[in-house]
Amino acid sequence: MPALATPPTQIAPFVNEAYADFNKPEHAASMRDALSKVRSQFGKEYDLLIAGDRRKSDSKLQSLNPSKPSEIVGIHQKGSEQDTRDAVERAYSYFPTWSSVPITDRIDTLLRLAEVFRERKYEFDAWLVLEAGKTWAEAEADVSEAIDFCEYYARQAVKLANPEPIVQLSGERDEMVYLPLGVGIIIPPWNFPLAILVGMTTAALVTGNTVVIKPSSDTPTIAAKFAEALLEAGFPAQSFSLLVGSGAAIGDILVSHPKTRFISFTGSRDVGLHINELAAKTPKGQLWIKRVIAEMGGKDAIIVDRESDLDQAVVGVLYSAFGYQGQKCSACSRAIVDESVYDEFLDKLKTKVETLTIGPSDDVANYMGPVINARAKESILKYIETGKKEGRLIAGGTPADGEGYFIKPTVIADIDAKARIFQEEIFGPVLAVTKAKNFDHALQLANDSEYGLTGAVFTTNPEKAERAKRQFFVGNLYINRKCTGAMVGAHPFGGFNMSGTDSKAGGPDYLLQFVQAKSIAEKIG
Repeated sequence: MPALATPPTQIAPFVNEAYADFNKPEHAASMRDALSKVRSQFGKEYDLLIAGDRRKSDSKLQSLNPSKPSEIVGIHQKGSEQDTRDAVERAYSYFPTWSSVPITDRIDTLLRLAEVFRERKYEFDAWLVLEAGKTWAEAEADVSEAIDFCEYYARQAVKLANPEPIVQLSGERDEMVYLPLGVGIIIPPWNFPLAILVGMTTAALVTGNTVVIKPSSDTPTIAAKFAEALLEAGFPAQSFSLLVGSGAAIGDILVSHPKTRFISFTGSRDVGLHINELAAKTPKGQLWIKRVIAEMGGKDAIIVDRESDLDQAVVGVLYSAFGYQGQKCSACSRAIVDESVYDEFLDKLKTKVETLTIGPSDDVANYMGPVINARAKESILKYIETGKKEGRLIAGGTPADGEGYFIKPTVIADIDAKARIFQEEIFGPVLAVTKAKNFDHALQLANDSEYGLTGAVFTTNPEKAERAKRQFFVGNLYINRKCTGAMVGAHPFGGFNMSGTDSKAGGPDYLLQFVQAKSIAEKIG
């Protein structure tokens, strides 16, 4: 396949997308209008998209509003085995055409996609609120991040197409170029159903790959709207497929297909490990070692040192633990607090937690909305019951009122490092608090995990901060701030150990995951 072609001469420097301020009446009015318009589309049926071919199925999937599960957000076709194989085959057939499109055109198309998202920002905010259970602020951050990925990867594609020169030997013309890989399988999560979906997909497309997108069964309508945006921006219908269905039914086929070249996955550890194992096998006719780009979750810790601004630390833990109901792979699920400030920290945290409002996410007054589905609610409540036996309940511990999947923000103290709620990913509004003897002990406790995604340290001691930079084993470390809210360009995102392949989404190296390098030496003279 051809290398990335000559890039455009100049694009303005990257700047993160500004968030809408819903305290301003005009922004709040626009959001309420968008919520009303999106609600008017509830119950609509969406087709599969197989390289531009719209298909229906006898088997349907219903997407529900987690704040009010009696509401059907969208009805989707479940892809069959034949649909799945067709999607990969068609992506493979179109790859030579798409990879030959000049990089200037692909970059321009990606920048147009950013504009489409800006024009439809409140609409996408509303879909995230109503299908994913995100609050207004969390939805706005998700859509803004999607725009950031488009803008940032467009600029990184320019650099990739014009790499740093290599050493020139006498009598030779030496160069290294980057080639797209082939067919990619994009498997995004439900918790960032637009931002991560957009980031993984556009990174693959702008570098010349074709893709098959298999969205989460909890948020397929958002993926269908993304497919609309791709077409509106000018991405060819043949360059991607949208294939809805359960991972058990179609996921293995996508991963194991001999014409699949890479898999870009964000989700649970167990599913990620299964994908990695399956991708390592080489079926007949496969010419390559498949590449797996995986981000698989975390059990993230915040250390609160005795030398810290305790009020700042409490707020950082609060927002990290309970933003989007704790349903972020970066969420703080372990607070490790120096024994000399432990009781004071718990008192201050309990007071703050009890002020958090819980309810339907379309009500801007609520800080927390629902967890994603009934299965998640049941699992989280079981962990809470386990935690009550393993420690001391400080706050929450029960479901919250309402039809939706609501759980009160829960804090459980005096947790041992071997306790289940200290070690296992819960993915909900549950915080385990553990006492540390000193800073060294706190680092030891923080690193006592099979995960290594995010972490934070609150300390006013510069030497301790420096030690954390060297010894706190995570892919994303924050000092004196919350451990969630990574910003594209500033905080390349990805973790160690069972948190994944440390792919560093939103960073300068990310696009390298989607290309292969070719060295060329030509004798001259």
